Amino acid sequence: MTCIFCKIIDGSIPSKKIFENDELIAFHDAHPIDKVHFLITPKKHIENLISCSETDKDILSNMLLLAPRLAKELGLKGFRTMINSGAEGGQEVFHMHFHVYGGSSKLAKI
Repeated sequence: MTCIFCKIIDGSIPSKKIFENDELIAFHDAHPIDKVHFLITPKKHIENLISCSETDKDILSNMLLLAPRLAKELGLKGFRTMINSGAEGGQEVFHMHFHVYGGSSKLAKI
């Protein structure tokens, strides 16, 4: 398997994990763009939102509900989520993931 996130999930690549259950894993981004920046990804390999189906609705819901919980635990009072889908959408790792980031004043200025 060549997917970097699948390797993080199976433990063959280390990460700074902040959450894990049977369905999801969350870890700090290796190249953060803000004071706090983490990723939430399903353990099931789903390429992106484009490839999601009705059967993935519980995973998507759980990912979205986990974001504010972890953001609050990491001290954020507000945050931004970003989901890139497809190469034309800026996706670089083709395993669906949500970026959650914030902590600086730059988001308040946008």
